[in-house]
Amino acid sequence: MVYSMTGFGRSEYSDESRRVVIEMKSVNHRYCDISVKLPRSISRFEPEIRKKIKNFVERGKVDVFITYNNLQSSGYTVKYDKEIAGQYMEHLRSIGSDFGLEEDIKPTVLARFPDVLTVEENYDVEDTEYAYIEKAIEEAGTQFKESRAKEGANLTKDILEKMSELESLTCRIDELAPKLVEEYRINLTEKVKKLLETTTIDEARIAQEVTIYSDKVAVDEELVRLHSHIAAVRDLLSSDDSATTQGDKNTSIGRRLDFIVQELNREANTTLSKSDTLSVTEIGIDMKTCIEKVREQIQNIE
Repeated sequence: MVYSMTGFGRSEYSDESRRVVIEMKSVNHRYCDISVKLPRSISRFEPEIRKKIKNFVERGKVDVFITYNNLQSSGYTVKYDKEIAGQYMEHLRSIGSDFGLEEDIKPTVLARFPDVLTVEENYDVEDTEYAYIEKAIEEAGTQFKESRAKEGANLTKDILEKMSELESLTCRIDELAPKLVEEYRINLTEKVKKLLETTTIDEARIAQEVTIYSDKVAVDEELVRLHSHIAAVRDLLSSDDSATTQGDKNTSIGRRLDFIVQELNREANTTLSKSDTLSVTEIGIDMKTCIEKVREQIQNIE
């Protein structure tokens, strides 16, 4: 199956004790680049989270946003620093003694001084909480992969249509190629007749020139390779398991398609460079335009 590198998935799990929200989104990228943003309270689970996410993606830039709330606790703790409060009291008494002021310090006043009372985030999250996070990741990841598969199906349809167009253009050159040599022989014969003003010409010399021209403009090999590459693209796109096509489990289908399209472009360029007739040149330009459209679409495939 073909997957797009663009996708989105979201999942939410909540009960009386906790609430977990997972959002995953991805765009095109040459490699697999996963960015995870999560609260510090569950940051120690990040390696496991990354490992889990890799089950749903091979290539692309993936941003994962995780929200975790403990509904039985605010997640924050108020800390009282008795030592700092004592230092404040000692200095306040000294000020009162130095200036003859009456001591009238209430706890609410003392608590306002810096660092007497501080609020700290509570990082004490049980290891068992990862099970709930993993469940939410599984649901978001499934939705994420389904969205990529849906977009991948649209890309496959469009690329296959363009492959049919490219094959049609290639077949047109297949039909024109033999005629070009015969037209050249006729035109050369007529030119020689006019130049020499005679009907008697050296047929051997004409045959030699036609042979030289035929070798120069021959695109048989290029056309064979074009047909072969078109078939290869179709095989990859129709494969049930794109990850194991051609026995290569380490190369994504997008990368393999990108390589084939480079070869398609190479053969089209060679065909165009050998052309010296307007009809073939026009077809060659249409071929390159079609291949470029395919290349742009393949950049979206995982």
